[in-house]
Amino acid sequence: MKIGMIGGGGVGQTLGAALLARGHEVVIGVRNPSAEELAKPRAQAVPLADWVAKNGGKVVTFAEAAAFGEVVFNVTQGAHSLAALTAAKASNLAGKVLVDVANPLDFSQGMPPFLDPTYAGPTSLGEAIQKAFPQTRVVKAFNTIAAAVMVEPGLIPGEHDLFISGNDAEAKAAVLEIARSFGWTGFADLGDIIGARAQEAVLPLWVRLWTTGGTHLVNLKVARA
Repeated sequence: MKIGMIGGGGVGQTLGAALLARGHEVVIGVRNPSAEELAKPRAQAVPLADWVAKNGGKVVTFAEAAAFGEVVFNVTQGAHSLAALTAAKASNLAGKVLVDVANPLDFSQGMPPFLDPTYAGPTSLGEAIQKAFPQTRVVKAFNTIAAAVMVEPGLIPGEHDLFISGNDAEAKAAVLEIARSFGWTGFADLGDIIGARAQEAVLPLWVRLWTTGGTHLVNLKVARA
């Protein structure tokens, strides 16, 4: 499968490497894929030139990554997601599955972050993306766990769940297939894209569990009677 990553930070690099290792073709999209930019250190990630040398793949523009991918991952910082996806162009995303991994966290007051008020009321970043790109099949997934756990759920012992929401059943099925290839077996389907409100609201809880428990390798399990 051809997969485009919109964003080249630690999450995009982790997902991209895991997908390449499973035989997919992967390109990472950034705003300016110049040699100088690819050589720069990135937040919680290696320079993209080093990532390509180790894993393969390519680094291109946002628009080129969106055009390339049969499935596209939004792995940008939530505050910049709409701008990055706009640069990727709606025409390149039309009809495609867009996996929204981003979280609208506000770090302006330091740690711990809180949800951006723009998305903390009767909406969410996932919904805002779906509204801005109505021809794109947006699926919210992988946003409630650390990057390493996204591609290796066994890092956390025992049963735990991957949350998912979206309007299109076939799009969700495609994302679940990718998740299963990483080893996921537990899923909590939160229904249509409105479920993204709940998924994004998990982040303050997840951060608190991390800081009080001393490890970012933490996730939730849904138990029902």
